[in-house]
Amino acid sequence: MRKNNSIKKNIDWFTILLFGILVFMGWINIFAANYSEESATLFDFSKNYGKQAIWIFASLILILIILILDAQIFSSFAYPIYVSSLILLIGVLIFGHEIKGAKSWFVFGGFSFQPSEFAKFGTALALTKYLNDLSKTAQQFKVRFTSIIILVLPAALIMLQPDTGSTLVYAAFIFVLYREGLSGNVLLLGLGAAVFFILALLVKTTSIGLPFGLIMEGKIVLLFSVFLILGVIYLLFNSKKRKLLLPLIIFFGLVSGYIFSVDYVFDNVLSSHQQDRINELLGITFDPRGAGYNVNQSKIAIGSGGFLGKGFLEGTQTKFNFVPEQSTDFIFCTVGEEWGFLGSFILVTLFVTLFFRLIFLAERQRSNFSRIYLYCVSSILFFHFAINIGMTIGLAPVIGIPLPFFSYGGSSLWSFTLLLFVGLRLDAERKHVLR
Repeated sequence: MRKNNSIKKNIDWFTILLFGILVFMGWINIFAANYSEESATLFDFSKNYGKQAIWIFASLILILIILILDAQIFSSFAYPIYVSSLILLIGVLIFGHEIKGAKSWFVFGGFSFQPSEFAKFGTALALTKYLNDLSKTAQQFKVRFTSIIILVLPAALIMLQPDTGSTLVYAAFIFVLYREGLSGNVLLLGLGAAVFFILALLVKTTSIGLPFGLIMEGKIVLLFSVFLILGVIYLLFNSKKRKLLLPLIIFFGLVSGYIFSVDYVFDNVLSSHQQDRINELLGITFDPRGAGYNVNQSKIAIGSGGFLGKGFLEGTQTKFNFVPEQSTDFIFCTVGEEWGFLGSFILVTLFVTLFFRLIFLAERQRSNFSRIYLYCVSSILFFHFAINIGMTIGLAPVIGIPLPFFSYGGSSLWSFTLLLFVGLRLDAERKHVLR
């Protein structure tokens, strides 16, 4: 009784309210995306929205189980849960069911289960446990190396399915490492690598059909620009930091090799549909009936909503199924069409409020374990939110990841619920330091 009263008193009801609003809004928009006059009830279990109602009810049971469990169990069983998620990822490669070219699912009758969704939870626990248990004398290189291994193992197994979108989610953990002391230079290097990749790719694609010498000339111009920027940096710090010259030269050499390797990576590592999507995103190609069809129709749907939207169940792009995957990856365009700019703004505001609330919860923890875990949760949710909405409006490549608590799917809803409410359960015990 005392434990239950403590949970009721200390649980963050504001975050639970945000969760409930997002889940309900998601369910209503899934209904709108799949609505037909022949089955106009929210509880038609043969339709996606009926199945989503089952997933929502099951998630409520999952929440009760999480709240009943002792918070200490998540720290004690962090590594076993992580290993179990790796075993599931290996198992799905052997026994899984292939859907849309990816062997990512276990299928049982009419239901399916995606292990990669739950691997995020296992990875978050394992990384949290490792960082929490570090001694003050731990060597930085060992910490970084081990952290990378914890992240790379599930990411590599997911990439083998192949599921590029779910693999890229693991990049979100860099924000957790940054909060725990990783140098900001690493973030800058990552951003720089992305910028150089795009610039080199633009040189490659805009030079198609030109002689080899002109292509090389374009890359040399790009390298010269990089060298010029580095030279300016060196001159700015020359008076006090003459030792900066050698690192800049080494860095320039690495950038040169990186730029000249972009062609090989793009042509031989990325699949053809990934190449097409990147070309569409960068405006290199325009194929509204092929690779760019989904995004083009999504932008039409969102733009047609105007300020207030067309009204609930009145979206023509939605009703006539112009946008594929409108219950899952492209659910946001349903909001944009039927609820307009105002509805989209409210939805984005709810998510941003949730992220700030999770950061607030993380920073008030007395336990390192709870703080690190809550940062893992906020990083994963933010990555999904930013990329999912970005790809529906043409600002990010289409990589097929759901909008948290909103998109159709039992595996994604359960995994996000698990991530969030374990964090809330830990927060409810914030007055007791967990080891």
